[in-house]
This record gives sequence, C-alpha cells and structure tokens, in this order.
Amino acid sequence: MRPLAQRIGMWLLACTLGDARVWAQGWQHIGNVQHVEKLADGVELSAGTAKVRITAFRSGIFRVRLAPDGHFAKDFSWAVILRLIAGDTVATVEKSPLLINFSDPSGNVLLADEPSLPMAWNGPRVHVWKKMPAEENYYGLGDKAGPMNRRNRVFTNWNTDEFGWQESSDPLYKTIPFFIGLRKGIAYGVFFDNTNRSVFDFGKESRDYFSFGAEAGELNYYFIAGPEPKKIVEEYTALTGRSLLPPLWSLGYQQCRYSYYPESRAREIVRTFREKRIPADVIYFDIDYQQGYAPFSINREYFPTFEKMIADFRAQGFHTILITDLHIKKDPGHGYAPYDSGIKNDVFVKNPDGSIFVGKVWPGDSVFPDFTLTRAREWWGGLYKNFVSIGVAGFWNDMNEPSVFFRADKTMPLDTVHRLDDGTTIDHRAAHNIYGMENARATYEGLLKLQAGERPFVLTRAGYSGAQRYAATWTGDNSSTWSHLKMSTPMLMSMGISGMPLVGDDIGGFAGSPTPDLLTRWFEVGALNPIYRDHTAKGTADQEPWIHGPEHEAIRKKYIELRYRLMLYLYTAIEETTRTGIPLMRPLFLEYPQAAGFYGDDRDFLFGRDLFVAPVTTEMVDPEDIFLPPGDWYDFWTGAKHEHNEKIQLRPRLDEMPLYVRAGAILPMQTVVQNTGETPNGPLQLYVYPGEDCSGSLYEDDGHTFAYQKGEVLRINYSCAASASSVTITGAVEKKAYKPWWNSTALTVYGASAAPKEVRINDRVIQDWHFDSQAHTVTLTVPDALKNWSVRLSY
Repeated sequence: MRPLAQRIGMWLLACTLGDARVWAQGWQHIGNVQHVEKLADGVELSAGTAKVRITAFRSGIFRVRLAPDGHFAKDFSWAVILRLIAGDTVATVEKSPLLINFSDPSGNVLLADEPSLPMAWNGPRVHVWKKMPAEENYYGLGDKAGPMNRRNRVFTNWNTDEFGWQESSDPLYKTIPFFIGLRKGIAYGVFFDNTNRSVFDFGKESRDYFSFGAEAGELNYYFIAGPEPKKIVEEYTALTGRSLLPPLWSLGYQQCRYSYYPESRAREIVRTFREKRIPADVIYFDIDYQQGYAPFSINREYFPTFEKMIADFRAQGFHTILITDLHIKKDPGHGYAPYDSGIKNDVFVKNPDGSIFVGKVWPGDSVFPDFTLTRAREWWGGLYKNFVSIGVAGFWNDMNEPSVFFRADKTMPLDTVHRLDDGTTIDHRAAHNIYGMENARATYEGLLKLQAGERPFVLTRAGYSGAQRYAATWTGDNSSTWSHLKMSTPMLMSMGISGMPLVGDDIGGFAGSPTPDLLTRWFEVGALNPIYRDHTAKGTADQEPWIHGPEHEAIRKKYIELRYRLMLYLYTAIEETTRTGIPLMRPLFLEYPQAAGFYGDDRDFLFGRDLFVAPVTTEMVDPEDIFLPPGDWYDFWTGAKHEHNEKIQLRPRLDEMPLYVRAGAILPMQTVVQNTGETPNGPLQLYVYPGEDCSGSLYEDDGHTFAYQKGEVLRINYSCAASASSVTITGAVEKKAYKPWWNSTALTVYGASAAPKEVRINDRVIQDWHFDSQAHTVTLTVPDALKNWSVRLSY
C-alpha cells in the first residue's frame, strides 16, 4: 500500500503460531486480523471487536493506536504539536495474531512486537511487549536516577514530590514517556503519548522482551526511525515542541537558597558578589518572602522595601526570580486577591460532588487552579501583573506535581475532577502528569502578555513531554553527597535527549551541607551545565562560592568565570537547540553512535559539539582514566594535542577539571564580565583548533527580546583548512542585522609547531602577529571582522 504523499510498505502477512500460545495472565491480547481498511495515511485493522490504526505521521514516524472496543477516543494530545507526512520506513503487520514490526528500507528490523505477547488490555489498562535484542541499549524517560542506560530496570511515570531521592528512587518529578533504542550504531525512538500512570520495563520481567503500558487511557505510541540518535531527538522535539530561546541572563550564574531573608541578608549576598567580583546574574527568593507562605503576597516584616530592593538589584546587574507555588491559600474574607478572584471566576479544581478540592500545603488549607481550562490558565497568568510591574525578571513554579501534604500518595485524590474547554472532564488519573506542564504553560503565556516583548523565564519542577515549550527545569531535591554529584550528569543528559535541554541541578546539593571539596567539584562541572544554579535547603550551611576560605573561593570563581568566557559559544549552541532540539549537554553516543565504548559512560559528556568534559565526581585519590572520543583532541587548559587512541591517566588537582576541545573546532569566546548585561572589553576572541571538519559559528542577538524572530541577529560561520604548508581560516557573515559590541577579532590558532613564514589577512601580508613556542599558538587580530575575511598562515 502506498498512502497519499508517503512511501510506506505495509505488508500483511499470514503467520501461523499454532495453538500453544501462553498469554500474560489477566490480559486480553489482540487476536487475528480479520479485516483491513485502507486509510489516507495508513491502515485500520480489525481483530474481533478491537481495532488498530497504523498511520504515517511525519518523515520516518509511525503512529500506532489501539481501541479495544473498536471506538477510538477523541484525537487530542497535550504533547504533540504538528503533523507532516513523508518518509520511507516500513511497517510490517503479521495477521495471526496481529503483530507490528518496523524496519528500515533495507529490511533491517528496528523494532518488533514480541510474538508470544501481542498488544493487550485488561479493563482500562493497556500494554505492549517488544522484542529485546541482546545488545540493545535504552536511554531517555527524562529525570530518572541511576545509570543512563535503562536496560534491566523498570520505571514508573507518575510525577512525585520525592524529597531526598536516591539512586533507586522512582518515580520522580517528571513524566517523559519517550526513549531511544541504540544497537551497533543504529537507533530508533518510541514516544508513548499517554498521560496516565505508565510503566516501562526494559528487561526486568524477561531477558527476551521489554514492554510499556499505562493504567488507563489509550495505547497510542509513535515509532521514530533513525538511524542516527541525533535524528531521533530532532524528530521527537519536532513532534512535541522545542525550547524557545531563553533570555541571555538566565544562562549566567544563579544564586539561590531556601531562603534568603530578611531583606538585609539578600542585599548582603548581592553586595558580596559584586565586591568579590564573582560573576552572577540571578538571585532567587524561596517561599519565605511571602506572607504566611501565600503565593503572590509579600512579607513586609522581612522585606519592608521589597520593590526598591528589586530595582536596586537590577541596577547592580542582578535579575530576581520569585517562587510562585500553584497552591492558593484558602483565605476568604481577608482581601487575598488570588483566592477571591479565583472563587469569583470558578477556576479551582473540584471534587466529584462539585465542591472545591482543598489540600494542605505550605500555607495550610489551599485550593488548586484547574490548569486544563484555558480561562484558568489566563487567570493564573494575570496574577503576575504586580510582580512584573516592579521588575521581577523570572518565576519558579515549584510543588506542581502537584504536591499535597499529609496524604500517603502525596497528591490529589484520583477522582478529583479537571475540566476541559469543550465542557467534558477528566479525573486526576489522566490530569496528574500534565498538571505541572500546564502550570508552567499558564505562567509562560501570562508573562508573554505582561512583559512587553521580553522573553519569559520560567523554572518548573514537574512536567510532561512538551514542557520544554514553556520552561526550564532541574532535578529537584537532591542531596549533598558525592553520589548525587556523580548522578547529576546522567540525569541532565537524559533530560536533554528527552526534549528538555534547559536543565540543571542544585549545585552542592539541596539536602544537607557539602564538604568543601565536594562543593568545589560541583561548581566545576556545574559551570558546563545548561542551567547553573547553586541552591540548598533551610537549616543547611551557607553554600555561596566564597565559603570555605580563599582557596576554594578562587577555584569556584575560576569556573564561574570560565562559563562567562564561554558565553558566546554557549549561547550559540542554545540557539541551535531551539532549531534542532539537540541539547547543549549531550552524551557521547549522540555525536558518536558507532563508538560503543561510550554507551555506558555516565561520567563524561559533550558541552556542545566541540567540548569534551570529564568531571571529577569522586573523592577518591586514585588516577582518573580519560578515554577520548573519536578524532584528535586538544587539552583546553594547555593546548596539548592528543590522539583518540591515546590513553590518558590523570590525578587532577582540586582546581583541575579535565576539559578537551575537538580538533576541528573554532570557539568564539569573550573576556570575563560580572553579568551578561555588562559589555566585554576588547575584541571578539576566536580560538581555532585545526583538524578534520574544521568549523564553528557565532550567533548573537539582543539577548532579551523577540526581535530575533524578526531576523535581527548576527550569524557568522567560521571554517579552517590545514595542510602541511598552510592553515587558512575564514569568517563568512551569513546575517548581519544585529550590531555586537565588537568590531575586531583576536584570533588564536593552536597546533603550530613552528612560526609561520608569512601571515596574510585577506590579500595583505601583516607583521603584527605572535608565535608562542610553549603553547604552540599563533595570535593576531583581524581588524574588520564583521565582514567576510580570511587569514592564511604559510609555513
């Protein structure tokens, strides 16, 4: 069959398995195909009363839906945002029983139903079983603790407030029912779009198959063909949406704790950063700035001049982020506007009998917005008007799993009613996992209306697939231990490949107080995480960069400054993320899928395409073995060049974090600034590391408005070509509709074994250059670098 605009092979094969089938106990498995109906974009298969639809969704993506009673639910998704049709991946359907296999155009099977366990249902529950090849690895599912490879473990998706979670804790805060299968360099993806409590079993039940399913809702999943892992991430994020470009200031260093109060303490923190000249862009306020923990209120005893404080911080280059939990204090008759207006507008979640659900959280008795209603989201977004008007820059949506105190299940009763715009309702079983995402959505959309063209910044703890369209996130309430430092990298990488690229963890750990060395090591690796936020709990020791004495302060400052030096590279990579979905912080297999030795690497990561990071995540003093990815690499700190197969064994000092640059990289950098709003001194700095595929790019815009969507950007592509007799570097301006602070470029070319005989800028021979025999570099300045230019070093 060849549906419209799609080359699909859908072969219906008679397959006789005999009568010795042993079905899973309690499950009603689908039977034999009895009728086939051709659809415009696929087929509908009838097997008894059940029906299965297999449709082509977009290039290389198939969608599979099961209706046990033959009636498909209303076609709606909280996650999926678009529909295109193209591609040539093959779906093969066996008729007896109904089994679905997916293969590439050459006939290589990528994903296949387990023959002994066809898709099935048991009351409202749905489930599917898939063959599990011996060498296949599984990645994704968002913020799951433990090793990044999910094989041999089982996971539950049910957004949960899990304070002090550990390596075996599950579930956690977010539900992202998407994973990547990877075997011998070939990858595919599966997105199970079901918002109910779901489970993914990657071989714990059996060594021969894995499975996934949900307690209710539809068996509705998307198969995404690769074969490259990067293509899977690109397609999945095209399906569920990509992060919009965040404000530049949100990529700077962020200081937080539970809680900074009174006002004098917050002012002291900001003042100390500036006096010590430790760069920072953000200070957070946790719930103690509020009156009685009531969201959208201000404790005037603690913060007598709150509005002036916000303005003073902004004048010092600090952006303020406020926590605004979603639970509204039940406080009738006292002029508490969020509660009074919410009652008036009928926007709170209700019990089955029509009364408003009340649960205890930080303010005591609280009510909860019905975020599945558009008008409730609009009401919520309007609550930010006063805070936005006084200059608050961003907002932090915490506790939005939703968390409810004094209940064994930590959340609302499952029969709580959530209303939809069409007048229908769903219960909390179906709404729970999307509740946090819709909270973040309401905040983001409200800020779009209130901030007059400024990019919103929202930080959410809970989410579902697609939450990246509205917010950044973090790993929740981690602990101040070496094991949590070690776990942070695989968790952040997992969220990145699961569509949530703007992610960080609590530097130093939230629960407990870190030792000096642990906090310093966390500051080092955190400098190369997408979100860089130091946060800790009430009752713990101070955790600012300057504690533990001048030695630790100097090291932490060095790595914060490194982040600001790399800000142009970082921002350029984040802009790429908004177009492709490829995260800034990425596992090695994303760039090097054929390098199977990195499939189980939970320590190392790539920061963008060109920086390889091997952080120290243990307090042991044993040597660190470094295994470089394919290709040649330069030591970032020394400039020394290393080959891929070279064994590197280091004993990094406390101030050392192994960091390498891809041979072939061209990195844009800048001088250190105290915040992203400060203009760097001097020219643009461009560091060239000759090698294969030598290229780089620079992206700049105003950093805070949506003018970039109108094309007001600067985009320059760089390349280099090296031979035995010369190195040529070029800069090609692709778009120049934004004027940066710089006009000239300071060029540093690595890998120079000797001084060049001649240096040219365009066609002009210059004498003003320098060769460093120790660093093996050639340095020079390109004076008019906002035009196309070339530099040639001749030997």
